[in-house]
Amino acid sequence: MELKIKHIFFLLILSLLLSVNEGCGQTSYIKGNVSSAGEPVIGALVIIESLNQSQLTDTLGNFAFQQLNHGTYKIKVQAIDYQNYERTVTLKTGDNKKLDIQLDAFKSELNEVVVTGTMKEVSRTSSPIPVEVYTPNYFKKNPTPSLFESLQIVNGVQPQLNCNVCNTGDIHINGMEGPYTMITIDGMPIVSSLSTVYGLSGIPNSMVQRIEVVKGPASTLYGSEAVGGLINIITKDPSTSPRGTVDVFATSQQELNADVSIRSNAGKHTSLLGINYFNFKNKLDVNNDHFTDVTLQDRISVFNKWNFKRKNNRLASVAGRYIYEDRWGGELNYENKFRGTDSVYGESIYTKRYELIGVYQLPVKEKITFQFSLNSHHQNSVYGVMPFIAQQYIGFAQFLYDKKLSARHDLLIGLPFRYIYYDDNTPGTSSADIAEPVNAPQKTFLPGIFVQEEFAINTKLKSLAGLRYDYNSIHGSIFTPRISFKYDLSKTNIIRLSGGNGYRTVNLFTEDHAALTGSREVIISHELKPEKSYNANLNYQKFINTKKGFIGLDLSLFYTYFTNKIIGDFLTDPDKIIYDNLNGYAISKGITLNTDFSFSFPLKIIAGITLMDVYSVQKDSIGVNRRVQQLHAPKISGTFAVTYKINQLGIVIDYTGRVTGPMELPVQTNDYRPSVSPWFSIQNIQITKKINKQFEVYGGVKNLLNYLPKYSLLRSEDPFDKRVNDSVSNPNGYTFDTSYNYAPVQGIRGFAGIRWILQ
Repeated sequence: MELKIKHIFFLLILSLLLSVNEGCGQTSYIKGNVSSAGEPVIGALVIIESLNQSQLTDTLGNFAFQQLNHGTYKIKVQAIDYQNYERTVTLKTGDNKKLDIQLDAFKSELNEVVVTGTMKEVSRTSSPIPVEVYTPNYFKKNPTPSLFESLQIVNGVQPQLNCNVCNTGDIHINGMEGPYTMITIDGMPIVSSLSTVYGLSGIPNSMVQRIEVVKGPASTLYGSEAVGGLINIITKDPSTSPRGTVDVFATSQQELNADVSIRSNAGKHTSLLGINYFNFKNKLDVNNDHFTDVTLQDRISVFNKWNFKRKNNRLASVAGRYIYEDRWGGELNYENKFRGTDSVYGESIYTKRYELIGVYQLPVKEKITFQFSLNSHHQNSVYGVMPFIAQQYIGFAQFLYDKKLSARHDLLIGLPFRYIYYDDNTPGTSSADIAEPVNAPQKTFLPGIFVQEEFAINTKLKSLAGLRYDYNSIHGSIFTPRISFKYDLSKTNIIRLSGGNGYRTVNLFTEDHAALTGSREVIISHELKPEKSYNANLNYQKFINTKKGFIGLDLSLFYTYFTNKIIGDFLTDPDKIIYDNLNGYAISKGITLNTDFSFSFPLKIIAGITLMDVYSVQKDSIGVNRRVQQLHAPKISGTFAVTYKINQLGIVIDYTGRVTGPMELPVQTNDYRPSVSPWFSIQNIQITKKINKQFEVYGGVKNLLNYLPKYSLLRSEDPFDKRVNDSVSNPNGYTFDTSYNYAPVQGIRGFAGIRWILQ
């Protein structure tokens, strides 16, 4: 009996030991390595949500989760500069897993490969120059017929309408007027001077691969005109474009926009043909002033780009674009037969534009590239009874020599040449002979040279220094230096400091639409001297990985000081615009913050805010300094784009908008209209339904809050000022004025569209 009890006890002990051993055998581990393009990804966040556990990869990209029970686990990996990764792993009893995780480069609107800051392809986090990147996917959140309107959801960038009748405008960066913003296509100065007023609306989104924005000095690489900032439109690459795309949408106000692109092959070479058509013929008058609220337009743009296959992957491409636009705004009973007469007021503009751009890498051992562009801009316009006929030709050529001197030194040398021919029917292109003036078109030659060196001082600190010399055939020698520093506090904390100067000549009749309307006389007090500016920009970038997603912060402080700034005085005399060099100085300063939130659940938020103060200081007649705020420069503004995906239904919801604070406005003496605009917000919502991989439909509402400005035109009942001196009907002596504007006169409207992509 005793032996039997001992035997049973022994068996119990043995069973317990076996059960403990079996229990220990049930625990497993998941180990792995995270890499990208053969390099370990250091500091990647690896998450097992069900266990509420996370780890950062080590210096070799390794991670390990120990003591795991059998079951199914979802592994998530997040890392700066890379797309999020998810994988489901099932562990059986006693099982172990070793994972090899390859991350793809992160593609977002705020972090991409950029070329604008340095003329070289680098990741945005590696660039010494702060560059913002926006892709067509970002602009699809609020579809518009042109680049000009698309930029309204970019923080710190303000598309400003300058005329309530013909709806022409320009693009302000950090409060500075459109002429201080240089707009390039593939890095070449295609859009400038005359076309800054009328060419922007003709750039269709269908030709855009991405848009890069530099806020602050960019003069060393792109010329003295890039004083306030630079917008570089990178066109699509035919070799990577879909075989065909169609994007068509219409609004409830009868706007119609169609984008079509077709890719074709000719042997090893590829071509991309893009056609954009926009039509709006609906005479709207919501504010009952008997004038069109929105200019009527009929526009077509044709774009064709060729990429040529060459040995050693050397570059060779050429692209051409043609645009024709017929637009008019005015009294509701206006017809073309009244064009240029004083019977019925209208502003009618015919625009024809041709562009050719190309790049060719020389077949030599060193990396030498030749870039060129040609454009022709013809405008036939009438503002009431005042005709404005103008033509402009711009030729541009540039050699770039890119040399890597060592592992730490990069050298870039450029030899640019630019020729500008401009002619119109105004005194701006007349000879100085007052008695017998003759036509004297402006012909400007701008040869130059620039040198830029990028130097990695150590693994954390990088410098970029550049110097540019241009010779302006009218104004002589121009020097534009700049220097920038980039310091990595860590992989996720970056500081950039940039400084430089700019130099700008002015063509009033192409840059200031108010000088063309005929409602005011243009007075030039003295011979205008070129403007000079001194710029500084401090930028801080931070990336945060959390268990719930990714956060990107981009903060910038900017400061620009102007001398010889050319000011248009709208206030001294309501019948005149008086231009002169500023007897003092002007300042643009402020702070801008961009944020990017990408969550592990299907929500993404991009939001930004800009605080700025733009003003001039000039001595008055008694020698006292007087401060004047810049017109159309709100002290506070912000943008947002919220995207939520319902993956099970294939639905995407986009909510976008812009909030604009008070800004100074041009008013007349004793004007009943406020001299400062109110707060306002334009908001939009869109729902997109993906039918399959190739087809989707979308629709929504623009100007969801139905915001409309309370005031716009002054004396719309007498646009030719025929009764301006009638003291009974016009006791304050008001004159017809189209320049008072701070928001589009276009209320709430629905829209619907389709997109089809053939890969």
